[in-house]
Amino acid sequence: MSDTPQNDPKPFSPEELEAAAAAEAAAIAAIAAATAIDPLADAQAELANLKAQNADLADQYLRAQADVQNARRRADDEITKARKFAVEGFADSLLPVLDSLEAGLAIPNATIEQIREGSEATLRQLKSALERNKVAEINPAAGTKFDPHHHQAISVVPAEQEANTVVTVLQKGYLIADRVLRPALVTVTAPK
Repeated sequence: MSDTPQNDPKPFSPEELEAAAAAEAAAIAAIAAATAIDPLADAQAELANLKAQNADLADQYLRAQADVQNARRRADDEITKARKFAVEGFADSLLPVLDSLEAGLAIPNATIEQIREGSEATLRQLKSALERNKVAEINPAAGTKFDPHHHQAISVVPAEQEANTVVTVLQKGYLIADRVLRPALVTVTAPK
């Protein structure tokens, strides 16, 4: 071994160790303070975020409510217009009938034949107008089974046909688009 003295590091004094430890603790505290989350600041940031979301949702809700009210108002307007003008087509198809009746009455010295011909032509016009507007006759033939949905029995009479069938039609009934407008008034056979 050699006799040269080795360069041993000089041990730190307790004051130096204490100062180093304090410096290290201060550095750790500084890092922790820099990266640590302040609970109050975090809560305030979250509150601000939630307030913004609430305001956005409230705005969306108000817009949706306005859209619903506008749609309801438009639908009500359309229903009102539909009710107001529902009979327009029907009335339009009846105007030629009115014109024919007025023209017939305008002839001062019409013969019975002319009145009859005019009445028949006007009746054809009226039937045509009713058919165009889906109004159909209920005129059951004699012997037809009585249907309480389409017929109204006025009286029950004895007859030589099957029981509960139509004997005569006293007044025609009418359907409008498969809905009974007026039932046919009929007499019905009595049960035997």
